[in-house]
Amino acid sequence: MRSKLFVPASRPELFQKALASEADALSFDLEDAVVESRKSEARENLRLFLQSDAALKSEKTFIVRINPPDTVHFEADLDAILLPRLDLLNVPKTSTAEQVRHVVNAMEAVETKNNVSVPIRLLLNIETPEAVRKAYELASAHPRVAGLQLGLGDLFEPMAISRTNTAAIDGAMFLVRIAAGEAGVFVCDSAFADTADKEGYRAEARRARDFGFTGKSCIHPSQVALANEVFRPTEAEIAHALKVVASTEHASAKGLGAYVIDGKMIDEPFIKRAKTVVAQARQLGLLYVDNSFDQ
Repeated sequence: MRSKLFVPASRPELFQKALASEADALSFDLEDAVVESRKSEARENLRLFLQSDAALKSEKTFIVRINPPDTVHFEADLDAILLPRLDLLNVPKTSTAEQVRHVVNAMEAVETKNNVSVPIRLLLNIETPEAVRKAYELASAHPRVAGLQLGLGDLFEPMAISRTNTAAIDGAMFLVRIAAGEAGVFVCDSAFADTADKEGYRAEARRARDFGFTGKSCIHPSQVALANEVFRPTEAEIAHALKVVASTEHASAKGLGAYVIDGKMIDEPFIKRAKTVVAQARQLGLLYVDNSFDQ
C-alpha cells in the first residue's frame, strides 16, 4: 500500500474519480472531512458505494476512517460501512488496548448482522502523545490490528511542534515503526497538508520509506504519483534482491550462513529483506517471467 488517498464520504461525485486513480488504497473519510450536519448523509453515500458493482469489481484496498469510538456517530458508522467489501477499518484517536478491544466487540455484532464472513481488520491512528507512548500496546491489542498510521498533524499541532522539524518527525516515525515491527504489523505515514509543496511531500515520503513505512497518505490526487514513486523498489534494489534470493540455496548447500554479494555481507536478516523486495516487485508487475524464481 504505497499510496492511500483520502476521499470525503460527503462527496460521492469523487468516488469514481478515486477509483480511476493510481492510488493503491482509498480511505473514505467519515471523520474530519465531514461536517457534523452531513455525517448521516455521508454514511449513506458510503454504504451504497460499498455495495455497488464498481466497488465490488475494484482491486483497490478500501479503508474507511470512522468517527472516534467515544462519539455519538461510532455505532451508526459501523452499522453503515461494515460490509463484505471493506478491507480495513481506520480508527482515530485510539489510546488504549481496552478501546481497541471495545471496537472489535462492537464490530463482531455488526458483522454478523451484515453477513460479513471474513473479519475486517483494523488500521489504528497514532496521533496523540499517549498513543505514541503505547503504540506497541495498541498494535498488539488484538489479532485484527493490521497496521498503524502515524498522524503528525494531530500529534504536533496541539503541542506547538513545528511540522518541519525533522528531528521531531524522525523521533515519531522511529518510535511508531519500532512498535509496529515488534507487533508484526505494517505502518503507514501521515498526510502532508501543503498540496502545492511537492518536494516537501517527496522528502517526507523518502524519510518514511527509510524508516520502513509501507506507504504514505495522500489528501490530493496529485500526491498519489509521488507516493507511488518513492515507495516503489528501485531497479538496483530489485536486481540485488534477486541475486540474494537466487544465491540462498547454493549458499545453504555449501553450509554458508553468511556470504558476500556485490561486496555486501549477506545473512538471514538481509535474505528476509530481499524476499520482501522481490515479493513487492512481483506484486507491482516489475519482474519479467524470465527472471522469476521459486522462493
